[in-house]
Amino acid sequence: MLDPAYVREHLDAVRDALRNRGVDPDAILEPFTALDARRRELIPQVEGLKREQNASGEEVARAKKQGLDPSAIFAANKGRGQQIKQIEAALEDVERKRSELLMTVPNVPDRSVPVGSSAEDNREVRRHGQPRAFEFEPKAHWDLGPALGILDFERATRMSGARFSVLMGAGARLARALINFMLELHTREHGYTEVEPPFLVNADALRGTGNLPKFEQVLFKVAGDWDLFLIPTAEVPLTNLYRGDILDGRELPLRYTAYTPCFRSEAGSYGADVRGLIRQHQFDKVELVKFTTPEQSFDELESLTANAEEVLKRLELPYRTVLLCTGDMGFASAKTYDIEVWLPSQKTFREISSCSNTMAFQARRANIRFRPQGSGKVEYVHTLNGSGLAVGRTLIAILENYQQRDGSVAVPRALQPYMGGMERIEKP
Repeated sequence: MLDPAYVREHLDAVRDALRNRGVDPDAILEPFTALDARRRELIPQVEGLKREQNASGEEVARAKKQGLDPSAIFAANKGRGQQIKQIEAALEDVERKRSELLMTVPNVPDRSVPVGSSAEDNREVRRHGQPRAFEFEPKAHWDLGPALGILDFERATRMSGARFSVLMGAGARLARALINFMLELHTREHGYTEVEPPFLVNADALRGTGNLPKFEQVLFKVAGDWDLFLIPTAEVPLTNLYRGDILDGRELPLRYTAYTPCFRSEAGSYGADVRGLIRQHQFDKVELVKFTTPEQSFDELESLTANAEEVLKRLELPYRTVLLCTGDMGFASAKTYDIEVWLPSQKTFREISSCSNTMAFQARRANIRFRPQGSGKVEYVHTLNGSGLAVGRTLIAILENYQQRDGSVAVPRALQPYMGGMERIEKP
């Protein structure tokens, strides 16, 4: 959530930022300005009445000392008390409406983010590896997996519906190997602390990360008398580890990683993405989350992105990293790098990780603060998150990039120790 004082004092900058993000600024800033003006009108009124109320005690004492009847003063107090209650109720209503409005406003992009309206305006910043030159026509993963007996969409559809899948045999083992490989890399070499969080969270946790109220339609809510949702990403429980806390700034940055299944309704049509594993209702992911000081956060974004890229380097998969433009960033992000892996069947790069700095946007919603030197005035932390990586999409990239002419799939060298030494996935 944006700081209301910042919005008030930088209306033109916020207006430009919203316009660059493809949001109508007047639909937000006009009601905000009206509510903010009303709030600033009510606050001195209630404060003035309270001062008068406090001073009336001295009036009563003087009246009694002079032998006068203080009943008129008591009557005035009672009338002021009613006024105070009415104004406080009006002020509470205004502040609630202002807060609800700000909850729907996206983050302001950092100045380093290119202005644009769509993915066409994203800026490529680097590439690594060369796409393999195949001596045969490469197959898509939705053909390779079923042919090897490791991926089954039909059985998943029978039990759960469309856009679910079953991994079997070496396919399930490959997914588990990827999870273990990623967690080992991030904990042992990159310095993250592993967490096993809940897979169900309450509405407050989702509001803290910006998933609610704006994106409720993509969440799965638990039926019955529960205020619980299936997590859309481990970013939600990891970021909420410190909701409402004040951290010691001397301990920052804090770095956490977690494997979780993720659940998204993915409402809408995504064309070719509805086929195969690209866009599933349930998928696995290893997430990276950081809590930093404002001075550290953009350096930590670069290192978090490099940590995610290292997974692809170790797996020897070609990828590129792009800086998202203002119109293509996520709701909470101030700056995002997308890492895109090469998929031979589509002859293009596809997103496998988004690495974002939300600055104080999530921390303000979740009330996560720190004291810079362990003492003194508190500030909001900056939070960062990124996939390190999406397991299903990494599995897709391995199947397609490592496929052989005979239909088998070679196992990347980095994964072989996690696959019991298996060097090739073949049809049983």
